[in-house]
Amino acid sequence: MASWQWFHRMGSPKWFYEKMRIWMLALGFLSCAMIMVGMVWGLAFAPAELKQGNSYRIMYVHVPTAIVSMGGYYVMAIAGAIGLIWRMKLSFMVMKSTAPVGAILTFLGLFTGAVWGKPTWGVYWVWDARITFMVILFFIYLGIIALQEAYPDKDMGDKAAALLSLVGMVVVPLIYKSVDWWFTLHQKSTFKLTEKSTIDPSMAYPLILMIFATYMFFAWMVIYRTRVEILYRERKTQWVKQALLGPA
Repeated sequence: MASWQWFHRMGSPKWFYEKMRIWMLALGFLSCAMIMVGMVWGLAFAPAELKQGNSYRIMYVHVPTAIVSMGGYYVMAIAGAIGLIWRMKLSFMVMKSTAPVGAILTFLGLFTGAVWGKPTWGVYWVWDARITFMVILFFIYLGIIALQEAYPDKDMGDKAAALLSLVGMVVVPLIYKSVDWWFTLHQKSTFKLTEKSTIDPSMAYPLILMIFATYMFFAWMVIYRTRVEILYRERKTQWVKQALLGPA
């Protein structure tokens, strides 16, 4: 019973706006600090890779952004599903706020992958399986953003975008398993949580830090954008007027 009360309380835009402020500030500070430490650690102190030399260091941006872009898609899709099933308007706000953040991270993953590909493969771009599915993921993010803006009726736009996000969930496991199922220039994963990693710890530790930092950055941005979306959608309510202008 208590868990259900908490769940429904989380569905309140007013409660989310007020309670998430401290989390937003904390996540913003911690993510920026961790990204700075991780970047300095990875770029300046991690050893050069035996075959790739220093070009591999873009991994400290490429891998976290690619991983979080996939994890962020599940956050968006789950928020959309909650909105469809329990009709919580806050869930649709979270979904809408997540899509641009996920799209930017996916673009960064693709861009840094292209930069890494030039010294590694000799070309910036190849249509191998993983890159192709990442491009599809990027366009699904853009499609969800476009659907939400295309409908004059916000409720219809939210539902259409939520349905697309659920259909698009099939792409994420395809991205993850593409290097195992198809011939691809991408090497198989060297960093695994369930098996012994083949990457040296001196290179792995700053990468782990950057992955956690990027997840925290993602959460910070989603909370920030959701709070802004709440103010916009609830702008006619008394509590928003009081929050922005203070008591009359």
